[in-house]
Amino acid sequence: MLDIVFRAHALTKTYQMGEQKIHALRGVDMELYRGELVVLLGASGSGKSTLLNILGGLDTATSGEVDYCGQDLTRASERELTEYRRHHVGFVFQFYNLIASLTARENIEVVTEIAENPMTPDEALRLVGLSDRADHFPAQLSGGQQQRVAIARAIAKQPQVLLCDEPTGALDSETGQIVLEALQRVNRQLGTTTAVITHNAAIADMADRVMLLSDGRISEVRVNATPKSPKDIRW
Repeated sequence: MLDIVFRAHALTKTYQMGEQKIHALRGVDMELYRGELVVLLGASGSGKSTLLNILGGLDTATSGEVDYCGQDLTRASERELTEYRRHHVGFVFQFYNLIASLTARENIEVVTEIAENPMTPDEALRLVGLSDRADHFPAQLSGGQQQRVAIARAIAKQPQVLLCDEPTGALDSETGQIVLEALQRVNRQLGTTTAVITHNAAIADMADRVMLLSDGRISEVRVNATPKSPKDIRW
C-alpha cells in the first residue's frame, strides 16, 4: 500500500472578478504519495498554481475536500493553516525571495530558528551543493545559486512536503538543470514528497508521476517507470 500524503476530492476554486466568475479549478481529484516526486504540468491559466497554493495552505478551496495525513485542510482555521505551513510544508517559488542584507546561512537561519526539528543551515546548504557559499550575500550569488539557497531554506525545517512553483522559470537551461538536480537530491535523500509545477514539458521526464492540468482539471496522469536525471533533460 502506498502511503497517501494528500488526497483531494472534487476540489473547486472560483474567483469573482467584477461580474465575471473565474473557474480556476473545476473538480480536481488527486492523490500524492509519500516520498514521490510529481510534476504538475500545464499552460498558464490551467490551475496548477491555484492547486499548489491550496495544498500548501496558502489559499482555500471554494468547495471539495483536501486531506493531509488525516488533517482536513478544507475546514482548518487560519491558525491551524499557519501551524501546518510552518511545520509541514516547504515552499520554493520562481523568484527567490531572499533577504538581501543576510548571507546565505543567515537566510536559512530565519527558518531554522522557529522550526521544531530543523537541520543545520550548513547541512541544508550541503544538500544543494553550496557549502562554499554560506557567507555570501544574495547579490554575490548567481540566479541559480540564489534558487538553491531558497531550496535549502525550504528544506532546513525538514518538511514532509516540498511545493515548488516554476522553480526554473527565471533560469536558463543549464542553470535550471543544476536546480532540478538539487530538488531531486533532496527528494531521494530525505524522502520529502515533492511537487513541482511547470509549463515546461521537458521537466516532466524527471518525475515519478506526471499530472497534466488543463482548464482547471487533471486531464491525464502518467507514470515514469524510469525517471530521468536532470542532467539528461534538455529544453
